[in-house]
Amino acid sequence: MKKYFLILLSLVLLACSSQQINDVINATLSQGGALTTSEIGSGLKEALTVGLSSSVGRTSMTNGFLKNPLIKIPFPKEALIVKNTLDKVGLGSLNNKVVTSLNRAAEDASTAAKPIFMAAITKLTFSDIMKIFNGPNNAATEYLKRATTSELITAFKPSIAKSLQKVHATQYWGEVMGKYNSIPFMKKINPDLKSYVTNQAISGLFKEIAKEEGKIRTNPAARTTALLKRVFGSKE
Repeated sequence: MKKYFLILLSLVLLACSSQQINDVINATLSQGGALTTSEIGSGLKEALTVGLSSSVGRTSMTNGFLKNPLIKIPFPKEALIVKNTLDKVGLGSLNNKVVTSLNRAAEDASTAAKPIFMAAITKLTFSDIMKIFNGPNNAATEYLKRATTSELITAFKPSIAKSLQKVHATQYWGEVMGKYNSIPFMKKINPDLKSYVTNQAISGLFKEIAKEEGKIRTNPAARTTALLKRVFGSKE
């Protein structure tokens, strides 16, 4: 009897479109009942995946960093004396090229973060899941920071180095420092541009991820699937 039931079930599924199958799953999820730990885990992983895809998608676009005031990479603070000096002598346009190229490098390298984040999501333990679910609106982002920052720095540095070359940031930075160091009596300054952009890019990514996490936790319209609606709606 079981054999015939499985054959019949297979025929029904084959006759249904993928949309119809999804509708059945969504309807089942929307029926309510006690929220299981399995659903919480799946919901958090789905929320993180949605948030990461959206965040990395935005930051890796042209102007993803440059035109976003929240994460735009400024001129290195320890070299502001360089920027201010060159502004005074009419070389401000060169400073602007540096800032633009630093942000272009971060945009170009952003996609390297996604597989690292996704690997961290698969390693979530039951304890991690419950702490995140019951934690503040940035709990998942903070988990990712702890789990991935060291690996991100290691992965990002070569990507950033290539991107700095690709978008001519190294060239512009060399020109800026050359102009500044040619001015008499100025203290020589030359920050590590690769480390600076790497740290700024990673910080910017986490800010964007935190923003997406907050949306899903607090805004019902941001919950794009039945699972997200059920899991995060249960906390309201």
